[in-house]
Amino acid sequence: MNEMPEQDELVLVTVKKIMPYGAFCSLEEYGGRESFVHISEVAPRWIKNIHEFLHEGQKLVAKVYHIELGKNQIDISLKRVTESERKMKMEGSRREKRAEKLFEVAVKIAKSTKTESVAARAALLQKYGDVMTAIEAIGERGEEVLGGMKIEKGLAHALLEVASKNVKKTVIEMNGMLTLTSYAPNGVEVVKEVLANAPKAEGGTFEILYLGAPKYQLRVTSDEVKRAEKLLDSAVAALEAKAKERHAAFEFSRMEN
Repeated sequence: MNEMPEQDELVLVTVKKIMPYGAFCSLEEYGGRESFVHISEVAPRWIKNIHEFLHEGQKLVAKVYHIELGKNQIDISLKRVTESERKMKMEGSRREKRAEKLFEVAVKIAKSTKTESVAARAALLQKYGDVMTAIEAIGERGEEVLGGMKIEKGLAHALLEVASKNVKKTVIEMNGMLTLTSYAPNGVEVVKEVLANAPKAEGGTFEILYLGAPKYQLRVTSDEVKRAEKLLDSAVAALEAKAKERHAAFEFSRMEN
């Protein structure tokens, strides 16, 4: 943990003591280090009574706008934080807390030593930047994520178990509208033959839904956007080739999900 925040950094603070001219706050991510928000930095308009905006124990997102290392002084602002920045910081904090809980559960399951848990955390951070992103990757792709990482075997298995139970896998769905018409005497059989030519979906699922002749919906699902795109493109190409071979009219267009 860094001892001091950086200029313009978004920080989580708790209001500790309110004065007529501002409030002293603790920096939650820096061991409770003290910071100060002047009344002029609380809101974008003039404030008559600071207590209308702040109360002791209140948790907020602030922005560091002035640091004096010599005086150990950290000045923060509330009014300089945009709504999108506030939401981003709060979401990041929630992810971090959830990651810590899941990681600690894995450590308890594996009965890991402090040395093993510290080494595992360092390995996850080195590869993914933060623990939650690493746990999500483990939940998505399983053992392949842990390959080559210096994590004790028992803890690696525990992380896999925790991630698989607590991380919801991403499902990408793509749809398209297919119009397929045959004017041959055995047109119904031709259409069936064309639709039966859809390839097997590898790395996902593929469905053809009947919407009422001559329209059909093509639906693919996968855990990755590029894979879903590839599945849909290969299915359309195979169906179109068969339709051309059987002299059937073929039209396809993507649908917005």
